[in-house]
Amino acid sequence: MAGIFKAYDIRGRYPDELDEATAERIGNAFVRLLGAERIVVGRDMRLSAASLAGAFADGAIAAGADVADAGEVSTPLLNYAIIAGGFDGGAMVTASHLPEDMNGLKLARKDAVPLSGDRGLPLLEAMVGEKPVARAAGSCHKVDMLDAYIGKVAGFVRNPRPLTVVVDAGNGMAGPEVPRLFERVPAWRLVPMYIEPDGRFPHHHANPLDPETTRELQDRVVAEGADIGVAFDGDADRCGLIDERGERVREDLVTGLIAGFLLEGNPGATVLYDLRSSRAVPQAIARGGGRGVRSRVGHAFIKARMREEDALFAGELSGHYYYRDMGFTDNGILTMIQVLNLIAARGRPLSELIRPLDHYPTTGEINLTVSDPDLVLTALAARYRDAEIDRLDGLTVGYPDWWFNIRRSHTEPVVRLNLEADTRGLLGEKKREVLGVIRDADPGTKVV
Repeated sequence: MAGIFKAYDIRGRYPDELDEATAERIGNAFVRLLGAERIVVGRDMRLSAASLAGAFADGAIAAGADVADAGEVSTPLLNYAIIAGGFDGGAMVTASHLPEDMNGLKLARKDAVPLSGDRGLPLLEAMVGEKPVARAAGSCHKVDMLDAYIGKVAGFVRNPRPLTVVVDAGNGMAGPEVPRLFERVPAWRLVPMYIEPDGRFPHHHANPLDPETTRELQDRVVAEGADIGVAFDGDADRCGLIDERGERVREDLVTGLIAGFLLEGNPGATVLYDLRSSRAVPQAIARGGGRGVRSRVGHAFIKARMREEDALFAGELSGHYYYRDMGFTDNGILTMIQVLNLIAARGRPLSELIRPLDHYPTTGEINLTVSDPDLVLTALAARYRDAEIDRLDGLTVGYPDWWFNIRRSHTEPVVRLNLEADTRGLLGEKKREVLGVIRDADPGTKVV
């Protein structure tokens, strides 16, 4: 079990890091941790997902819980099931966008409140190491909430007009859901790509952040004369957008775009944005009359902060977008709906809608392998000690005309650098300068 408990969830290589015996122990400990009587379990399409979900359910049943088996579902649907079904908690067996040899668990309490590294996962890890408890066995039954879930998200569609949408489901769990949604909105024309769930990922990994995975989608958008392209990750809680020209749309700018739109009907509301986001994002929130709040990175942390702030909406650079009206959970399909609502309401193409936000040059996220992350952060803080500095998540260094954030990844053995400036010339200069400071502190640094 060493190393599979992460900051946001549980992930490991199957079967040498995460196997059925471990999943069963986790299921048993999960029920004991929550004192749960009723839980719901879902899984994605990975080849190991069914056996891991079954083992988790066996452990939960042995601990005395009744288990509802939701079958193959998306993470947003599983979150909806926890809330709508009034369950004491739920488990989603998925490794999201990671390769096919990986699997994992996303765990949540009542109301789909996630367990995380500072909210339950360390205690769960300790309990997994204890002897499993055998109580009066619970039961297991199947539950199908797909129609109810699609009805819920379809309820957010506003004044649809004829739009053509190319959807690349990446052979993931958006596949069964998207066509059902489009059946309810006849004004929209769906051009499907890789809709059939397939845990072998025969076409490409389901990771919309990787530009290599969206090239075919970009070409298809142009070929179809489509209004938008949407790429989903494996469990459909994230999405990436392609504009009508076939160009990728920056995920942080989508946060600003949707925030401005939602604030029209919710003036003064709070919107969270992750601290890697462009300065254009808080500026867009302010223009919309909202209250912008910076957040540390990670779905579990953002969901907790959203509840504390009663935030209307939140967005991350990773393509997670969160909605108060969906129980403070992230939802890729609802994000697609909101962008289509916006295009319909404005009567303008996505490229024009995003252009006012796209005025700060950025490096994008640069992944670096370093031998000593603490040494690197210390060196950077010393070099830029005259800046505005905060340590909400890693190190953020700010000047009036440029800024950067560097932080440890919670999912990979790298540090991640994001840098933004007012001009391209300044961006190039400061990128070279910051990377130079990092390499001086840690000569073995490599960009990966």
